[in-house]
Amino acid sequence: MRHSLRPLLVGIACTGILTSSCAADSSVPQPKLPEVVACFVTDNGSVPVTLEVARDFSQRQAGLMGRDSLQEDEGMLFQYPDLQSPDRGFWMYKTQLDLDIAYLDEQGKIASIRQMAPCLTGSASSCPSYPAGVAFQSAVEMNQDFFSDHGIEVGDRLVTGTEHCSSP
Repeated sequence: MRHSLRPLLVGIACTGILTSSCAADSSVPQPKLPEVVACFVTDNGSVPVTLEVARDFSQRQAGLMGRDSLQEDEGMLFQYPDLQSPDRGFWMYKTQLDLDIAYLDEQGKIASIRQMAPCLTGSASSCPSYPAGVAFQSAVEMNQDFFSDHGIEVGDRLVTGTEHCSSP
């Protein structure tokens, strides 16, 4: 009799594990991360933004998954402890927004800007990757066309804090 309970208990334990794994569905909007006020500094002035900061692996992996909107001047800053390879990039798995991404060097200078389309497929392997094409230390995702609409280009830079923000 004792041996016949073992498969049942194993089955119950496995069901509990699977259920808890499925509860963390990445299609559900991720919680907001701590924010920083920053500015993109251009030749024509500065553009203030508020950025959620993704500092660790799980925060960077989740990114803006599941979000269905961003305020015009809001985005996400992805920080890395080390310089990243030009082949490394971002993907849009379960991301519902059209986004622009600026890849920044270790001084915060924009080295590359790419446009990224949502990927709502059920398979992560079906989503394209958007490699930087340049070495980068951080990246900023904003609504699509944010950079072009504000005259922000490769060579401009991101600075944190309001002391560097001035009206254009």
